[in-house]
Amino acid sequence: MSEIEKVALVTGGSRGIGRAIVIALAQAGWEVVFSYHQNAQAAEETAQAARQAGREVLPVQADIAEEAGRERLVNAALEAFGGIDLLVNNAGIAPRSRVDLLEMTRESFDEVMDTNLKGPFFLTQRVARVMIEQARALQSPVQAPPDESSPVVMPMIINIGSISAYASSTNRGEYCLSKAGVSMMTALFADRLAGEGILVYEVRPGIIMTDMTAAAQSKYDRLIQEGLLPIRRWGMPEDIARAVTALAGGALPYSTGEIINVDGGFHLRRL
Repeated sequence: MSEIEKVALVTGGSRGIGRAIVIALAQAGWEVVFSYHQNAQAAEETAQAARQAGREVLPVQADIAEEAGRERLVNAALEAFGGIDLLVNNAGIAPRSRVDLLEMTRESFDEVMDTNLKGPFFLTQRVARVMIEQARALQSPVQAPPDESSPVVMPMIINIGSISAYASSTNRGEYCLSKAGVSMMTALFADRLAGEGILVYEVRPGIIMTDMTAAAQSKYDRLIQEGLLPIRRWGMPEDIARAVTALAGGALPYSTGEIINVDGGFHLRRL
């Protein structure tokens, strides 16, 4: 572990994929601030599990769909640690009800898009400005080549996307649209921030065992058994966390805008 303090900000860290990411980052030597929406008990359980790694972990109640929530989260990180080196946009919701595309309501569309796309976009905008100010204050070289003798924490943004960015589900179209937007958001920020020395990636999960997929477990059990995935098993939150920690640790310093599929091979086109 590097002696340099590394500060990560993770959204939606109380359960599922977010919880696994918070714990994995703490185990990798990161101080972690994470948001939760309502479940304070689950958030504290996540924090306690992550603190076993000996790092500082701070849960913050914040709805990232709202500007006030985003500001509360960023300010908490800055007050606690003085900076942010890594942002993981993980928080996301499914529609409250799966309904046919022709029956989708404007209310459901707005709710999902606000949390899954609008919120992460403007949080990324806010945190990117913080990262740029930090780099300028330190007069850090932009796009410096890796130097093993002098480890540097590279500022980074990782968006948690979904195979729903390209795989149609007509009974949850608002979710698919939001994740397609996250993919373009990744490309846009990767392009804009590369010159500032900030790397941007998308980790794209497939069928992951979480609360969100629990309602359709029997369907996915059958599809996986029938060969939908080349790797015939459910993905676990820890699979996503491994990808995030690898990127955060500097595994791909000469890449940005890259999509890392963690989907059991779902993205492969097979005959």
